[in-house]
Amino acid sequence: MNKINYQKELEKTLENITKSDIKPSLLLHVCCAPCSSYVLEYLNKYFNITALFYNPNISTDEEYNHRAKELIRFINEKDFENPIKTVISDYIPQKFYDMAKGLEGCPEGGARCFKCYRLRLEQTAKMAKEEQFDYFTTTLSISPLKDSQKLNEIGQALEKEYEKSEAQGDNYYQRIIDRRIDAIPSSEISSNLECKQNPGY
Repeated sequence: MNKINYQKELEKTLENITKSDIKPSLLLHVCCAPCSSYVLEYLNKYFNITALFYNPNISTDEEYNHRAKELIRFINEKDFENPIKTVISDYIPQKFYDMAKGLEGCPEGGARCFKCYRLRLEQTAKMAKEEQFDYFTTTLSISPLKDSQKLNEIGQALEKEYEKSEAQGDNYYQRIIDRRIDAIPSSEISSNLECKQNPGY
């Protein structure tokens, strides 16, 4: 079975958007400022973006609030072509604990992670439908620690379920990670490739 090149699929979507006079709205789930930096820079000229910070898997409210503040600071300090809105969801780790019940012993990158992908993407898709966004997607596939094929499979399933278009992407590791770091301004924005999920999982 051939691996789908989701980056090429994204480029087709962007080409069609470029031909239109209308700039669609995009709800972008973000895990942290560093991972969002390249994505926001890349997609900003094609979409009216709202960045959604929803990550109940993060360990401790201090870490959650730190990441949220860094995201807001990055967006405010970066000179984007089009304004970007931010939505910071309340920190409710019980959502993660309920999802992970029975999967505590799963290795990193396994079934628990896939369910965590869906937890965050489903909240994004649900909000996209409720607030009538044209597209939804996530920065999660930027990380070399995440399974982009699985993320896109989940996104496609949610697209059908919530009747919203998923802007697909792929994790071309070195190119994306290098660009991600270059896009961060020299303002000491916290950078961490780790998921920082709740301890014991």
